[in-house]
Amino acid sequence: MCRHLGYLGPALPLHDLVYAGDHSMEHQSYAPRMTSGNLLNADGYGVGWYQAGETFRFRRSQPIWTDASFREVARAVSAPCAVVALRSATTGFPVDESSAQPFRAGTRLFSHNGKVEDFAGVEAKLRELAGDLAEVPDARAAVDSALLFAIAARAWRDGASLGEGLAATVATVTGLASGRYNLLASDGTSLAATTWGDSLFVREGPGRAESAGERPDALWIASEPLDADPAWRAVPDGSLVTADLASGVRIDAL
Repeated sequence: MCRHLGYLGPALPLHDLVYAGDHSMEHQSYAPRMTSGNLLNADGYGVGWYQAGETFRFRRSQPIWTDASFREVARAVSAPCAVVALRSATTGFPVDESSAQPFRAGTRLFSHNGKVEDFAGVEAKLRELAGDLAEVPDARAAVDSALLFAIAARAWRDGASLGEGLAATVATVTGLASGRYNLLASDGTSLAATTWGDSLFVREGPGRAESAGERPDALWIASEPLDADPAWRAVPDGSLVTADLASGVRIDAL
């Protein structure tokens, strides 16, 4: 079971997003609290972020806690929007850098926390629905998540919003196979996520004004809370989360 995090707000060092908090993303790589069975998310990691109008990624196939070089570099890079993904590989899929998320399509970053059950039985249909993978090179990765990404990317190319693309992907794949489909995406100015079979939390702040109509300063969407702050709210299963700084967090049923 993988873990992921989306952030939107004032520019923060990547180090803060990955290593800060008593249950940081690094901590969740070796001591997750809300997973179904696995004890480690050690089969790779990735960080995607936005800076000066461009979308960047750093991905590795090693456990994040072993990468001292990234820990150092992360102090020097700040971003107003980022996606962090930790991988626990499903049996039968390779452990390599191409399988580490987030995947990227233009300005959009994508992460899947979960698995497609009986993937071999539905792979051909998913490939048909994904369309031409030349449009999204990351979708060629030899993992189930890559085809979910391709289906979402196709919806985005056809004009779907960030959240609509994720919702359409969940609707499509659940019509074919059971599984866990917690998806997360960003486009640099907004975040979207789904819950389908696994935990998800949102947080608005810090220092969000209590008066109605005030905007949040920053938004987090995470598989597990990064700390004990009571501002973290659990998202019900079967939900679509959309978030931006103008409107805050919205949660709708899928």
